[in-house]
Amino acid sequence: MPLVLAAIVPHGFPLIPELSDDADGGLATRVGMEEMGRRAKAAGVEALVIAGPHGVRVDGAICLADTARAAGSLAWQDREVELNVPVDGPLTGAIAEAAEARDIPIALAGYGGNRRGQGVFPLDWGVLTPLWFLGHDRHTPGLGNVLAAPPDEDVGPPSVIVTPSRSLPRESLVAFGRAVADAAADDPRRIAFIASCDWAHTHTADGPYGLHPEAAKVDAEVVAAVAADDVMRLIDLDEQRAEDAAIDGLWQALILAGALAETPMTGELLSYEAPTYYGMLVAVWEP
Repeated sequence: MPLVLAAIVPHGFPLIPELSDDADGGLATRVGMEEMGRRAKAAGVEALVIAGPHGVRVDGAICLADTARAAGSLAWQDREVELNVPVDGPLTGAIAEAAEARDIPIALAGYGGNRRGQGVFPLDWGVLTPLWFLGHDRHTPGLGNVLAAPPDEDVGPPSVIVTPSRSLPRESLVAFGRAVADAAADDPRRIAFIASCDWAHTHTADGPYGLHPEAAKVDAEVVAAVAADDVMRLIDLDEQRAEDAAIDGLWQALILAGALAETPMTGELLSYEAPTYYGMLVAVWEP
């Protein structure tokens, strides 16, 4: 059936309550993430497609995890969470097929065991953080590594894990979003697409990328585009400005724009803030 929900979410992992009481200053964002999770639960989401910037990247292709599971851990100060989650093999294959039909380069990446059923993909913070708010909010001590046995029971939906290449034409990312929507429409389950995006990383001089005046400007344009329910216009964002602001969300957002072009939904901006050196935005689209 057509996508039942889409979202732009951040991946600053102190947002996870088990890791930080104050979300490293991002409490408004945490509230937005919790609301996004409530809406996904209300929509009855049965499978997720999550596109993030920090996974396995293949130059000139869109990389999809081709394993049975994914596992990883995140630590903040003296706290840690571990997840071990199912990867949706049939939906991964359907998306790859739909993308290839649109002449979009796809790389199916395995990890660990040489048989797909034994493979476990490394779970990065760009995927783990959203998953926590999408039904996988259970710390599984000792299971957050690729050699661990799976938990006795899964608590959240299976996921397709996507990492786009920035060297692809932006139009190809939009086309891939259309392919995701096509594959979802052919699946009987209720599927959500999640774009894991942080925005400008040059808001403060003491951050790892330094301070740049484009940070506030670019983030303001992103917020305006999302508030106007017109993510597609970000396709024209100047490459140098994107680099100066050090955003990591544009490419996933363009996939979302393509999915929305194929399956129109109405968007709502839930929050935006930059409590440290990078900007975080939460928005949800529903039919």
